[in-house]
Amino acid sequence: MDIFDIIGPVMIGPSSSHTAGAVRIGRVATEILGEPVRTARIGLCGSFAQTYRGHGTDKALVAGILGFAPDDARIRDSLTLARQAGLDFSFETRSLAGAHPNTAILELWGKSGASCQVQGASVGGGNILISRINEMETCVTGQRDTLIVLHRDVPGMIAAVTGRVADSGVNIGNFRLSRPHKGAEAVMTIETDGAVAPALLDELRAVPGILRIVPIPANNTN
Repeated sequence: MDIFDIIGPVMIGPSSSHTAGAVRIGRVATEILGEPVRTARIGLCGSFAQTYRGHGTDKALVAGILGFAPDDARIRDSLTLARQAGLDFSFETRSLAGAHPNTAILELWGKSGASCQVQGASVGGGNILISRINEMETCVTGQRDTLIVLHRDVPGMIAAVTGRVADSGVNIGNFRLSRPHKGAEAVMTIETDGAVAPALLDELRAVPGILRIVPIPANNTN
């Protein structure tokens, strides 16, 4: 246990699980979408569904979608600010067997028509677990620097991505691939020993078949 586990993140309260973690889920989901959000449909499970208004989880998730950090004072006014910005959002309660009690399912549509679905849980102390992206299983915690790589499932893609990462001098600590079926969209999650330089991100984005690269900095609570 480190000091962060004891005192929690710098944040707007009242709860690191219901606010700080929720902000992070919203931010990561928007980064996966890759553009400003026009419409957000947010499903809440378990404790999130029961207490989201009282604990400000609704405000926190929308604040994350707007790009706010967990310690941004604007979180308290995020619903009003979202409406002023033209963001169409709604909440509903859902039942999801086996899900963490603090789980949210975000369905987002961007201004260009792009869309994504992200399932994430706030697991305590402002920490999160992204367990599904576009119906594909993932395991993104943000405890280490991570690349989320959305791509076409074509031969050579894994080698093309991991080879470039290795050639840059960045060590891969963990790797996971998920795909709904052969030849469809797939997602790699790559944990690295250190941040990936912007130049490498640009190089990876230029690889044919890459749809989106999302870098998640380690323990990024800001």
